[in-house]
Amino acid sequence: MTREQIVLTPHRLRAWPLPTPGGGKEGRGRVLVVGGSRSTPGGVLLAAEAALRAGAGKLQIATVESVAPGLALRIPESMTVGLPETDAGELSAAGVDALRDLASGCDTVVIGPGIGDTAVADDLLAQVIPDLQATLVLDALGLAYVTRNPDGLAHLDGRAVLSPNPMELSRTLDIPQEEVEDNIPGHVIELARRAGAVVVSGTETSWIATPDGRIWRDESGALALGVSGSGDVKAGVIAGLLARGADPAQAAAWATYSHGRAGERLAAEVGVDGFLARELLAEVPRVLVELSS
Repeated sequence: MTREQIVLTPHRLRAWPLPTPGGGKEGRGRVLVVGGSRSTPGGVLLAAEAALRAGAGKLQIATVESVAPGLALRIPESMTVGLPETDAGELSAAGVDALRDLASGCDTVVIGPGIGDTAVADDLLAQVIPDLQATLVLDALGLAYVTRNPDGLAHLDGRAVLSPNPMELSRTLDIPQEEVEDNIPGHVIELARRAGAVVVSGTETSWIATPDGRIWRDESGALALGVSGSGDVKAGVIAGLLARGADPAQAAAWATYSHGRAGERLAAEVGVDGFLARELLAEVPRVLVELSS
């Protein structure tokens, strides 16, 4: 590649300090996490708690009405709203007006964790995102919106972060996964340019690219991070840092490195194989303190 790749290190992140939030929970920003389904409520739970662990001051969750009460009990720090759902237990477009109202009072909105139907996600997002003014994080099937609406984030003026894994990256760009895996950084840059958003993706090595072509390389982490729910945690950390006032590139860089470092700590303590994504959550604030010292 001809572009300079900036390697993320603790020293580099300390030289790029996160903004100091104002006093009280209002000064630390409000996050709305949209996602979940009757069969996969865990994704939205992981992303939501991760946003709080990363320092967000207030949390709202919008999920299907059948699982909302259970999530409210699991995360009592949140305001959890149950929305209409389809017969299959997915979020329904009938909840669009409620979502718009919830998003209007938030600094950052995460959409995608735990959504299980691409068509449903695209239908819902096509009615919500064009009116969105908050900073946006799109994860998992939430990225279907970008595939079908290549210019659909233009009104956010770069205030968006996309967090696809390599398979989701290939779907979003509509190219074979093998082609993506042969050149992940090049395709991360391409999606960032097309979408006008910061993009984070990778496997053992993660890449963060901005629409203007800047790119960072992160080699922290462990193979064990390739576990169900790990990406939901990272999306939530990104959102929490955005709510605190970080810009999209900074939030993506700090979240990616912190996520990887949390995985390293658990790999040393538990083993490379066998730790769970939910165990990353308690490590995140410790890593952020280490990096900020």
